[in-house]
Amino acid sequence: MQENTTHNDIRQLMADQPRLRSIEVALELNCSELQVIQALPEQEVNMLPAEQAQRLLSNIADWGKVTCIIEVSGFVFEVKAPFPKGRNAYGYYNLSHDNDGLQGHLKLDNVSAIALLTRKVRGKLSYYVQFFDHKGNSVFKIYLGRNKDGEVNPEQIARFHALSTQTVSDETIAIVTN
Repeated sequence: MQENTTHNDIRQLMADQPRLRSIEVALELNCSELQVIQALPEQEVNMLPAEQAQRLLSNIADWGKVTCIIEVSGFVFEVKAPFPKGRNAYGYYNLSHDNDGLQGHLKLDNVSAIALLTRKVRGKLSYYVQFFDHKGNSVFKIYLGRNKDGEVNPEQIARFHALSTQTVSDETIAIVTN
């Protein structure tokens, strides 16, 4: 973040232009998207330690249809499907190749922070998990699924809220507050 950019600057821009996405705020203020997320009000964001990435992804793989978003240089890719299970091999968390939908190889050592977010995105209340690299850039986001009426899946909301206290694969996910 530029020396003169503060949490208050971020919050003011977001209040003045509430439809801006976090990446747009970061570009406007010349700071990282992670810094924007960390400036959000406490009720909108919970930060998880990066070491929980694999357990979190394994957990989300059981949630059903979600939307995975990858945004690079203004290009936005969306996959609406169940998040695939994965396994470790060759230094990557390799997403399953057993079905159609999202596939890939995740270098989880490059994840520096994970945010659980509950906030309005383009006017709709949304729940999502956002993964960041060591420079504070967003790597990808996983949004909870919506039904045909645009409502977020209530079972997924319950699972999302439980992440702050639930045990995943015999280890509790610890919440790191801003």
